[in-house]
Amino acid sequence: MERQEAAKQKPCTNSSSLLQRHGWDLLLGAIAAFYLIMVPYTKVEESFNVQAMHDLLYHQQHIYRYDHLEFPGVVPRTFTGAIIVSILASPVIAMMQLFHAAKIYSLLTVRLVLGCLVLSALRFFRIQVRRKFGLHVEAFFAILTAMQFHLLFYSTRPLPNILAFVLVNLAYGFWFEGNATSTLKCLIAATAIFRCDTVLLFIPIALELLLSKSISLLQSIKCCVNTAVLCMGLTLLVDSIFWQRILWPELEVFWFNSVLNRSSEWGTHAFHWYFTSALPRSLLVAYPLSLLGVLLDRRMIRYFAPVFSFVLLYSKLPHKELRFIIGSVPIFNLSAAIAASRVYNNRRKKIWKLLFLMMLGSLLVSLGCSAIMFMASYDNYPGGYALNALHQIGDSRHLPTKMVHIDSFTAMNGISRFSEEYPWRYSKEEGLALGEYRDKNFTFLLNELPFVDGYKCLFAVNGFSRALLHPRFPPFSLLKEPKVFVHGNLRYQEIFLASWPGCP
Repeated sequence: MERQEAAKQKPCTNSSSLLQRHGWDLLLGAIAAFYLIMVPYTKVEESFNVQAMHDLLYHQQHIYRYDHLEFPGVVPRTFTGAIIVSILASPVIAMMQLFHAAKIYSLLTVRLVLGCLVLSALRFFRIQVRRKFGLHVEAFFAILTAMQFHLLFYSTRPLPNILAFVLVNLAYGFWFEGNATSTLKCLIAATAIFRCDTVLLFIPIALELLLSKSISLLQSIKCCVNTAVLCMGLTLLVDSIFWQRILWPELEVFWFNSVLNRSSEWGTHAFHWYFTSALPRSLLVAYPLSLLGVLLDRRMIRYFAPVFSFVLLYSKLPHKELRFIIGSVPIFNLSAAIAASRVYNNRRKKIWKLLFLMMLGSLLVSLGCSAIMFMASYDNYPGGYALNALHQIGDSRHLPTKMVHIDSFTAMNGISRFSEEYPWRYSKEEGLALGEYRDKNFTFLLNELPFVDGYKCLFAVNGFSRALLHPRFPPFSLLKEPKVFVHGNLRYQEIFLASWPGCP
């Protein structure tokens, strides 16, 4: 009888143990997967790595067919991250090819693999948080991360910043573990291979390690030089092959962005923008809590100060984007988790009870803000939705040719090689004047213009325009407007036999 009861209890115990070990991973992974499935398309910032992954998986050794040789972009980027993700995703995608699955599912697969890499590195850091600060702090760290929109939304997006973010999280984990050499190695690798501006994080952390005598000056120099040479050699070898010239991509990026300051051509913000706009939006309630956490636990100062310095140093560069400082978010969240844990543990005391209620209210507000940001982002990829709708309606008609021209705006807002389908053909020919479309043999146009001579507008796809506040419930509304127009060539009368939604 005792054996039977123990056998019945064992599956329950195993299930409980699994949730205890991986519950936070499942929560964060489920949210990241939700964002991935709901918003499968990518933007221009992700285009190099997305196209590189597509070409590695579908063109393989035929480099002359790769997208980057036709559309090289402003600065070259490394193939290293795309190769790693493509190798890990290739068994699943090979199975998909056997069953002739649409290529959009391959995009979901490579992004899912990237998300697993990011969350695995974040898990390694979170385990060190648990060992150093306890279970409550780990729990609040995971809760705050789950309630924020940007980190998990970006976690599956193949940006150079996110590839570097994997190594940054590993560096944080080694830093908390007390492994100074591994910390420096991860930051050097992230700097040399993926994002040269990670050096702005490397410098303050390296100084902290030296000042705290976690590593000697001689050891740090030896470690950094050896790692830098190895990483430079790797990226030189890989990228010189794929770019077909001797190349260290991050050196050219550094020269373009920092020396020539050409990145400012894409817009500039005030010095304080990261502290007054980017961090408040990405951290939400964790922003004020992070400042409180430094005051409540002095152990946090040695970790918080270098990361705060990183954001401060980055603020000197005029061109600013939230993704540039995404690597600072885990440390801010940790500091906030320390404050939240202290408030929770003292919630029965009078003053702390008020703080606890305020914190609960702020968490709910943060959840609402994340929902709003998700809804805005959902409508921010009109090009992808337009092409998908065209495929669905166009496949129902037997047309002699299906040639689609995609203009720059549409291509930058949701379209990649993974969006293409056979037997459709596509052109991204640039520099066409409005009157030249009539002379081209395009069946359809995906264009930001509502009227094109020689073509009839078939339907339009709305995209996010702006948020509008008003004095009623709900106190906001998200305004949308037509962003991408799908036009049919008037010479192909078969097009107009189909039922199209029409244009506004």
